[in-house]
Amino acid sequence: MFGGFDSMGLQFILPDTVRGLREFGLHRYDPRSPKFDRLFHNKGRAFLADRRKDQPQVRRQLQIAGLHLTDQHAPLIARLFDDSIPFAIAAVEQGNHVARPQPHHPEQVMRLITVQRNRLPYPQGVIYIKPDLGCHKADHMTQNSQTPEPAGTVADAVAGNWVDRFAPVQTRPYLRLSRADRPIGTWLLYLPCLWALALAVLATGTFTPFAVWIIAGCGIGAFLMRGAGCTWNDITDRDIDGSVARTRSRPIPSGQVSVKGAVVWMASQALVAFVILLTFPPFAIALGILALLPVAIYPFAKRFTWWPQVFLGLAFNWGALLAWAAYTGSIGAAPVLLYLAGIAWTLFYDTVYAYQDAEDDALIGVKSTARLFGSDARWWLRLFLTLTVILFGAAVVFATYDRSILSLLIALGGPWALGWHLTWQLQRFDADDNDRLIHIFRSNRDAGLIPLPFFALAYLL
Repeated sequence: MFGGFDSMGLQFILPDTVRGLREFGLHRYDPRSPKFDRLFHNKGRAFLADRRKDQPQVRRQLQIAGLHLTDQHAPLIARLFDDSIPFAIAAVEQGNHVARPQPHHPEQVMRLITVQRNRLPYPQGVIYIKPDLGCHKADHMTQNSQTPEPAGTVADAVAGNWVDRFAPVQTRPYLRLSRADRPIGTWLLYLPCLWALALAVLATGTFTPFAVWIIAGCGIGAFLMRGAGCTWNDITDRDIDGSVARTRSRPIPSGQVSVKGAVVWMASQALVAFVILLTFPPFAIALGILALLPVAIYPFAKRFTWWPQVFLGLAFNWGALLAWAAYTGSIGAAPVLLYLAGIAWTLFYDTVYAYQDAEDDALIGVKSTARLFGSDARWWLRLFLTLTVILFGAAVVFATYDRSILSLLIALGGPWALGWHLTWQLQRFDADDNDRLIHIFRSNRDAGLIPLPFFALAYLL
């Protein structure tokens, strides 16, 4: 089967000495090596077993040679941990290209590199493991293949953001720690506040000057508390972030900010936010202090539950309760239903976001709804979409039940239009396309702004 390799100057792996070579399918469960076999059952199988898409020169050479080494070597790699019979392989470099079987321990097989007649390694698909500096040397494989840019820019930051362009150099690491270079999080924290205030205005039928201050105060507070929450998240996740390609360039794991400096920065932001909170009524102040509980728990949720997005929803949508209480002085059915709608919305957009890290999370043992749902993502996202629209619509009904039918119908257009935007996001969803995932996630700012014109028009009528 591998005899065609002789003319190419490649070493032989004798089929009669490799048990189970005839089983080409990696889908079979091998009880002799269950841990390694599971690696090829997860969604990262193709990514780990075939890196040709990241190495165009490999694909070109394979086409010239007329061989598909990756597909032929894959079943052999899957058998590496079978210790019952040692592999018999040919010498790496042989002058006469004749196979002389030599037994090796399985752990040494990964260190052998096939060579061509010119003595250069022949490209092939392998599993990337931590480099053995004694064998490969440091320049063959590095752990930080995707390193942050020299200026310290975070990998998933918005290109050309104001922090990287205009902020003083000394402040940039701290602003990046607060995600000031990625404003979508501030919007997602702020929008439930605007929804609640708009429904409170519809419920009371009045728009007072204090509503303007609530709009401004909640906006500033959302920026500060989002920054404090992200700082707390990075402090608790500093070891995890260093193991994930997308997050290892963040200020703490990359060494731009010390843990002590991050703690001081977090406390400073929270203190300023508390000063703003003191301008609200007492009941709203109490709710604002209580909001610290889900904020403190969220970074640890991914360690003990498959639903950390629920805890993020509890924290990110607390502004719906706070803004309603700040304007009306009480809590009713409308803000509670709006709060639940916001949690369902968070489950939608943060599940989309979590699919970017699903493979890394699986390797380091971090839980998320993305890992829990797997290939059933669309079904769950459709469920969250439906719950968002239904609960949001119910909140509108409770807030506007004593207004005119026309005003009610126009206000209901807000959740309806939001639902259509989420449907558009669902149609574009692709769990394997990180660029599309981040684009869908960021589009939720526009989705959250859609209901507000409907509420404004309903108030005028």
